[in-house]
Amino acid sequence: MVKHLKPYEKYKETGLQWVDKMPAHWELTRNKNVLRLKKEVVGNEHGKFTLLSLTLKGIIARDMKNPKGKFPKDFSTYQIVDADNLVFCLFDIDETPRTVGLSSLRGMITGAYTTFSVINNTNPKYLYYYYLSLDQNKLLKPLYTGLRKVINTDTFLRTKMPLPPRTEQDQIVRYLDQQLTKINRFINVKKKLIPVLKEQKQTIINEAVTRGLNPNSKMKKSKIEWLGEIPEHWEEKNLSHLSKIVLSGLDKKTYENQKSVLLCNYVDVYKNDYITKEIDFMNATASEEEIRNLTLLKGDIIITKDSESWDDIAVPSYVSEELENVLCAYHLAIIRPISNLIKPEFLYNAFLSQYVSVQYKLKAKGVTRYGLSYQSIRDISIFVPPICEQEEIITLISETLRNVENTIKKIQKEIDLITEYRTRLISDIVTGKIDVRNIGIEDSEIEELLDKDEDIMELEEVLEGEECEV
Repeated sequence: MVKHLKPYEKYKETGLQWVDKMPAHWELTRNKNVLRLKKEVVGNEHGKFTLLSLTLKGIIARDMKNPKGKFPKDFSTYQIVDADNLVFCLFDIDETPRTVGLSSLRGMITGAYTTFSVINNTNPKYLYYYYLSLDQNKLLKPLYTGLRKVINTDTFLRTKMPLPPRTEQDQIVRYLDQQLTKINRFINVKKKLIPVLKEQKQTIINEAVTRGLNPNSKMKKSKIEWLGEIPEHWEEKNLSHLSKIVLSGLDKKTYENQKSVLLCNYVDVYKNDYITKEIDFMNATASEEEIRNLTLLKGDIIITKDSESWDDIAVPSYVSEELENVLCAYHLAIIRPISNLIKPEFLYNAFLSQYVSVQYKLKAKGVTRYGLSYQSIRDISIFVPPICEQEEIITLISETLRNVENTIKKIQKEIDLITEYRTRLISDIVTGKIDVRNIGIEDSEIEELLDKDEDIMELEEVLEGEECEV
């Protein structure tokens, strides 16, 4: 924990499985003493209310002018939510992204949720932070019942929680509000850097595989009208002249009298730039013919040939090493370079580029689901420089992208660390492990930690260090 944050002087046992001790002057109270169950439905008045949703970002208003997702035919059973009401999803808790939300709006929300008003001079934001900390760590498992992991409302209201005096609740809320504002701002700034870096990566690839490395090269018109010019000495080949194309229809089922194999599935391709032994491939079976045709070889490019989204058509991944007994599964196609005119890794970089990606998007057919036929996969144009130039381009892309990827990994690590710190900070404060009563709102080392973009190791040490002894 941050250096100046200290525990309280005295503690007492709670008897709770998720919070074993609390400050000696805190009260152990039942939820029914701070929360009152609310069940006021909108009925025929639903047109007067804003539709709300419980999300990872809190309780938000749904955009009814540009609706996304599913909507019921009838809103009459939806319940009224007022500002400062707490909304809980007390079913499917382990699978639900967010179990609790504090509303800042008046509106309506599905009757499947449980809504409470806050009573007896209790700070609603403190209760929210407390239950948010339990939700983030999934600590209410002892209260679950049934296969759907439901918490009965009566059980929930009888459950006890540690409660500080109101003035202390207010101080905790002020402190957390201020610190989380800084932390969230840091996370948002860092998250915005990642797409910028990915765009930089895309630009590098696009330029290299369509213009080459020599800015003074003579140019000629490409057969692809919307692209413009390519270096005069490059060839423009149909993909079918450069590679073998194999469409896979191999499913995930296991059949008797077939051989055991490993499957490289759609998700493996979609989520990984490179297919390596490190991937946890699925176990399945395949016939002798499927093994002959669909076994992956080093240098293969695998693309997604079907997708629910037009943007996810022809996403490539590269088999960068020898694999053993790994086959390509359905909804995918293997692009296997067979010509000495092209290096496999150069062809993979071409597949990463926009000029190849757009060709496939234009060929994809469908309405709710898009797909590429064998013919549409083979009949695209590929720009082919001389082999020596391909090697130079491969080296440039590899070195440049390594730097970009390392930067992205560093930023993602910073985001992960500060997110973990945020979770710990909320939990330790609302459960009384650390005392913020005499800490000024501006008196925090979090800014010092966040300023260390070049070295966030101190935060890593904080998270790996021992928790406060209570």
